[in-house]
Amino acid sequence: MDPEAIKISRIANKTTSKKKEGYYSVFWIQNGVKSLEIDKVLYRNVSNSIFFLHPSIEWKLLKENSDSSSGYILYLSQEILDNPLLSKLHINEIRLFASDAIPKINLSPGIEKRIQSILEMLDELIGSELNHKDDAIISLLNTIFVYCDGQCNIKSVISENNSKKALVYKFKKLVDKRFSVNHKVCDYAEMLNVSDNYLNECIKETIGVNAKAIITEKRIMSSRHQLKFTDKTIKEICYELGFSSPDYFSYFFKKHTGITPSMLREN
Repeated sequence: MDPEAIKISRIANKTTSKKKEGYYSVFWIQNGVKSLEIDKVLYRNVSNSIFFLHPSIEWKLLKENSDSSSGYILYLSQEILDNPLLSKLHINEIRLFASDAIPKINLSPGIEKRIQSILEMLDELIGSELNHKDDAIISLLNTIFVYCDGQCNIKSVISENNSKKALVYKFKKLVDKRFSVNHKVCDYAEMLNVSDNYLNECIKETIGVNAKAIITEKRIMSSRHQLKFTDKTIKEICYELGFSSPDYFSYFFKKHTGITPSMLREN
């Protein structure tokens, strides 16, 4: 891989503008960014979002202050996007970078922490002389794109101001906080003061799946994380995540993953 094929920088200065000609840009924007200017058009409320910009686009980021970092900018060459591991991804195949609209992804609550960790590892790797670092970089980029393509994220374009998408985002934040207690769609609909049918309609239109699928995906992701990265017993995990019994937890997990909790731990 050409050493100049990928670059990364923190969003730290009060003003950051396009300065890497020929590179596709991927922004991960946290809090603290006042606005993003794209081709002379100013957009606000861009926090907790990922943007994909074609090399032809002129852009400028404006921060509240320069006291802390507010995310990262990845600069990717065509060589990177043509890598066989990345070129087959749906998120790349639909040519996000070549769209007339500006693709925007609002990350599911919790996913942003994973994205931050991956970008921090990329930042460290790109400036290192480690053996096999090119393979590691491509693998981490692949992981970022896979997370961005996840069903739990809200995909839109930057110009949209859609009340249905706002409702879906509120729903997903509630799921992130309440999934171990509330497992029914009607519970969330009641908390959001809408009907079950309307909530499902909004989610289906925005993400392409129903509300139950989002709740289930969150329960499975949390189950997998606990099984893989904690020493808690399967029984402890079962009750902590709100399952009625270890037997039902095992049935639920196998139904949605193809393996039992015990089998996952043995791998």
